[in-house]
Amino acid sequence: MQKLILLYLFTTIIFAKNPIVYAALGDVIYNNADKIEKLHEIDEFNIYDDKINQYVQKVNNAKKEGFKIEQGDKSIDKKEYLTTLRALSKENDFFLRESKRMYEGSLKNENSKLFSQLINSGLIDVEENKQEIIDYYFIHQEDINASGVIENILEEDAALKVRKEAELRKTKSKQERELEKIKRIREKDKREQEALEQKLQKELEDKKKQLRQEQKEELLKTR
Repeated sequence: MQKLILLYLFTTIIFAKNPIVYAALGDVIYNNADKIEKLHEIDEFNIYDDKINQYVQKVNNAKKEGFKIEQGDKSIDKKEYLTTLRALSKENDFFLRESKRMYEGSLKNENSKLFSQLINSGLIDVEENKQEIIDYYFIHQEDINASGVIENILEEDAALKVRKEAELRKTKSKQERELEKIKRIREKDKREQEALEQKLQKELEDKKKQLRQEQKEELLKTR
């Protein structure tokens, strides 16, 4: 049993996408590395070509060290590895800030090509900027290829619209049932009220009739 557990742990480490050591910090860095490397494809990031290359190389080296630590390599100091991750985290944040800054510039300058490249880079928080992205797209859709992030947003919104319409129909149907119920209750109350009024009217007429009869009889007695 112990051998199976060790084999499972070893397999998990070998085939893990990222090192497990300090994963809370490392995952963000390693998962963004490919996205940052693809910034080479954006003309506005050409000034950072060397910085991007150096950063990606440092990330790859750190990743190798992380896996070595997991495999029990004592030649790699865990504290030094953590220090490396912290330094890489600052560089990662730099590229995120630059991406955000250029994204905002693309909106201001109506640079649709840069806008599309950045929202599809994976470095812009789409959920946070969703409404802004859609608003820009509808104004400039003739200049923008909707494939990628925008297509996904539109599909999600369409699905959400269908769900909302279904919920609205369900709510409307429930309201209609409630109104029908109220209508039936009111009609029943009306019938009962009418029956009561008719009963009271009949009793009143009977009493008047009886009173007239009694008065007639009294008159006959006095003659």
